[in-house]
This record gives sequence, structure tokens and C-alpha cells, in this order.
Amino acid sequence: MRNEMPAIGAEARRRRGAVVLRALAKRYANFAAVDGIDLELAAGEFVTLLGPSGSGKTTTLMMVAGFTPPSEGDILLEGRSVAALAPERRNIGVVFQNYALFPHMSVEQNVGFPLRMRNQPSRTIAEKVAGALRLVRLEGLGGRMPKQLSGGQQQRVAFARALVFDPDLLLMDEPLGALDKNLREQMQFELKRLHAELGVTILYVTHDQEEALTMSDRIALMNGGRIVQLGTAEDLYERPNSRFVAEFIGESNVIEGRLEDGAGFVAVGGARFPAPCQKAGDPTLMVVRPEKFSLAPPGTPGIPGVVAGLVYVGDFTRYLVDVEGGLRLIVKVQNRRTADRARDGERVALRLDPADARLLNA
Repeated sequence: MRNEMPAIGAEARRRRGAVVLRALAKRYANFAAVDGIDLELAAGEFVTLLGPSGSGKTTTLMMVAGFTPPSEGDILLEGRSVAALAPERRNIGVVFQNYALFPHMSVEQNVGFPLRMRNQPSRTIAEKVAGALRLVRLEGLGGRMPKQLSGGQQQRVAFARALVFDPDLLLMDEPLGALDKNLREQMQFELKRLHAELGVTILYVTHDQEEALTMSDRIALMNGGRIVQLGTAEDLYERPNSRFVAEFIGESNVIEGRLEDGAGFVAVGGARFPAPCQKAGDPTLMVVRPEKFSLAPPGTPGIPGVVAGLVYVGDFTRYLVDVEGGLRLIVKVQNRRTADRARDGERVALRLDPADARLLNA
């Protein structure tokens, strides 16, 4: 049985849905919720707005949807400004965290609602609803009421309703936030499958960094109403452009100090680290991800330290290692053999490839 939507194929969809946000802002009397952001989404791209609460990501999404008017800037969909259009005239699908299903309507009626609002013929509605339910793997459940469905099934109904009218763009605001961890991970795979099959452009909002890293083509990390870094998951994780990005995305050792000619990076307190640049200059921070360190026996080349604590986490062990000057570092080591694990209080040497360190200005 075919899974794709009957009205339009994936290749045709991939040629639709290019989005441009130009100097987009939402200002209130005392603050700017969104402070003049620029962002472009290619047709068929999956872009996530990631950030802490209050960073402006949901406000941005609501402006694109048409539910919140912008104070400044423009929103272009397929090269056409939609900033002044009502939500129903933008051909945009929206999925919310709370599903927003009509409790008095069946699954079929919920999915078909956007088509009825567009005065589609009954036969067309029936065909498109059946195709949408096949797409989200809910065949045979069209007659059920929302209360008869699990949380994951209700979310699939919300996906089907947002896709049934062939939107140019799909907006998702924390759509998996109400699900438990296992179900959330399953639905992440389902969303990636839907995106691969349909090729629809997706603008996704979440505060869950793991969700953003695993699902997105690109991530726009927001803070204070602005995009502070835009790039792939690898860009943000391996090459953060600021302390905020380094500390928000995953775990990081952010080490304060200075570059010294021929001595590498010297931390406040005196510990010396190999650095990708050996010439003294402006950078005063070094960022090292915990898994970039490795442990070696004391007396071997490396940064001398003492294990101050450890936690076994299954596939890896997380160590706290104290080095010169009272600096405490986080080290993650893959578990291969139990005998290889260091003990609490044991002296060790930390090894670091200079290419795995990132230098930043404070």
C-alpha cells in the first residue's frame, strides 16, 4: 500500500516551501521578544529553532504562522510576502504540543477539518483523509474518538491534519513535549520518516537539544530574541562560536586562561593545555568536550590530575578530574573493559589532541 499523499509527490514538494525571514521582530513596551532576525529555509529543509525559555523561538513561529503580527520585518514564502495575510491564507500547517484535536470529532473528521474549511468535495476529502491516515500509519482508526487513542496516536492525528491539505510549510511547536521519553524517541523517527517521504519544509521549535541535534538539517540557536549561531548539528557541537553555545549544546569544559607563545593555553591557576594555535593572542577561553579527553597512567605525557569522582553511565563513565590550580574537568570515557576504569582518588594524566580544543574570546 502506498504511503505518500495522493495529491502531490515528494519531488514536487521539495520544490516548494522556501522561506525567508527578513529583520523579523516582535517588540513590546519593555522588551523585544524577537529582535530583528534573518533566516532562510531552502525548500524541503528541516530547520529547528532551539533555545532556552524566553529566547523568542515560539514567538518567531507564531509570526510565521500568522497568529502573532510582527512589529517589523517581513516573511516571504516562495518569494511572496505573507506577513499581512491571515493564517488561513498562508497554506501553512501547524502542529502544537497539546495536539489541539476536536474532542467531539472522530479521527477522520479531525483530519478532514482543514479540507472542509476549504470547501473541498466530499469524495476528495475522503481520498485525502485516507491517504493522510496511511501516511501516519493509522489505517482503520478513522472512526475512533480522540479520547480512545494513546498520546502517540493523537499526535499522529495532529500530523495528518497538518499535512492533509498539502501545505507549503509545516510549523511544529514542541510537538513531542507531552510524550514520555521512549514514545518521544519513537515519534522522532516517525517525523524523520515523514520528512524524508514528503520532502515538506519544516520549521520546528524545541528546547530539547538532543531532539534538535538528531532531527534537523540545520539549527538556529536563539537567545535573547536573536539567533546566536546557525548551522548543522556538527557545527554547533564541534565549533561553538561563543560560551553560551558551548554551554547550552551538550556538556563542555570551558576553561579560562590565555595563550602563551610556545606554552599552549595556560589556564587560570597554571594548568597547561595543548592548543590548536600556539601564538599568543586574544582568545581567553578554551572549550573542550568531555569525550575529547582520554585518561592515561600518571607519569605519561599529558596534563596531571586526580580523579575526584566518577559515575558509571552504562556505555561510558563520567569522571571529575582535578588538575593544577583547583580546576575541575569533566571527562567521559567509553567503557570497554571494567579493568580499564580509573578509581576515585587515583592519579591520572589527561591527553588532549589540540585539534579537539576550541578557542574563543570571552
